[in-house]
Amino acid sequence: MHSLMVRIPSFRFEDSAMEKGYTVFKIDVLTSGRQHSVEKRYSEFHSLHKKLKKFIKAPEMPSKHVRNWVPKVLEHRRLGLEIYLQTIIMENEVLPKIFLEFLNIRHFPSLPKTESCGSFDEIESEESSKLSHQPVLLFLRDPYVLPAADDTFPNVVIEGVVHGMFYPHIQPW
Repeated sequence: MHSLMVRIPSFRFEDSAMEKGYTVFKIDVLTSGRQHSVEKRYSEFHSLHKKLKKFIKAPEMPSKHVRNWVPKVLEHRRLGLEIYLQTIIMENEVLPKIFLEFLNIRHFPSLPKTESCGSFDEIESEESSKLSHQPVLLFLRDPYVLPAADDTFPNVVIEGVVHGMFYPHIQPW
């Protein structure tokens, strides 16, 4: 049994000047007590499905041809995609790496066999260059700029980093 749970709680319409509007599905991923969300278009699910079929017996996908603007139809598609992801997790003892990458899961406890199950690295395509990256750490200002002279407390983290990078041969004071 995997310590991985997925659900698709919502979707939203994305309007773009570059192309006609499309629907984005929000996927909540819970693994090893940590939760994050990723957003994917149906076309990304479809691309994943085509790649997964090379490695596992993939379940049926919800229909590709639907009227995107009908809320009832979109809700049906949302539920279908959620069941699709959950079925892959339930029916496969070892999850393909490409599936984990789709869900933006970097470190997942699995058997070595997972490595042979395909990866975006192996399949160079236009879609693989569209992978979304999110910041892991966000600074409100440049962390490597030394604090202002009126700071009453020294920033030991910055001083330690600067010291370690530029003066590694000198012992700390």
